[in-house]
Amino acid sequence: MKALVTGAAGFIGSHLAERLVVDGATVVGIDSFSDFYPRATKERNLARLHRSTAFSLIESTLADADLAALLDGVTHVFHLAAQAGVRHSWGKEFRIYTVNNLEATQLLLEACIGKPIERLVYASSSSVYGDAVPLPMREDARPQPVSPYGVTKLAAEQLCSLYHVTYGVPAVALRFFTVFGPRQRPDMGFSQFLQAALDGGVVRQFGDGRQTRDFTFVADAVAATVAAAGHGTPGGVYNIGGGSRVELLAVFELIRRVTGRPMQVERTDPQRGDMRDTYADTARAKADLAFAPTVTLEEGLRAQYEWMTSGHD
Repeated sequence: MKALVTGAAGFIGSHLAERLVVDGATVVGIDSFSDFYPRATKERNLARLHRSTAFSLIESTLADADLAALLDGVTHVFHLAAQAGVRHSWGKEFRIYTVNNLEATQLLLEACIGKPIERLVYASSSSVYGDAVPLPMREDARPQPVSPYGVTKLAAEQLCSLYHVTYGVPAVALRFFTVFGPRQRPDMGFSQFLQAALDGGVVRQFGDGRQTRDFTFVADAVAATVAAAGHGTPGGVYNIGGGSRVELLAVFELIRRVTGRPMQVERTDPQRGDMRDTYADTARAKADLAFAPTVTLEEGLRAQYEWMTSGHD
């Protein structure tokens, strides 16, 4: 395998690139090092990869990259580059999301036309579903995103489907459900909660705390991504969830147990764009990809906490 990984310096992207290298692939990573969070964080994510001669990195946006050259000889494309963050996607910031999530995906798909690529795996999100879908969420439900971020992820999914139908680009979309673990972005919930427990700081609880999430450990998300590269149905969509649907209030208690530290919680108003509940029906991924999560929420939280307190790598 020769793989192109977009967003290779990010949370999931760096873990995926490492897994591919371990499996014997040659990996070309591309990342723009956007200022959504500190560059130093992404540099640390790449520390292990830079020790391998099987990995090389291109610093560029997809819009500025020579995609034809990057795709030369590539057998698999893993498209994880995106502008993240549900709460930041409103107002004037929306333009950043359309450029990085939608236009960039279209450019990449266009560049893949006619290339001998075996799979293009696109990292989508449970945010495409919204709040009007029955639980557990199935891939054939009608998605109704409640955030502009979710709209861009869904639109990019549709582009993947369109380019498969029209040009035969073998694109597969994975809807990740709240991925966590070592290297999780600093703006994400578990990173903030664990850091607050370490620092004795205050955690903001948006709403009543009864909202639920299906949490997925990063190694399980990576395993599903690798499986999709070999066995995912082109044009298909798969839910990737960890099977750990838990209320936010229960998460706080679990973090107190994992860290052995008290945590101060301050309640505030719900945030626009935040879904009330997520819960993945993963039957399709189990059937096609042999996907089954292996890491429990508590095990994953302990791994993330140990990583945060060990100096990172």
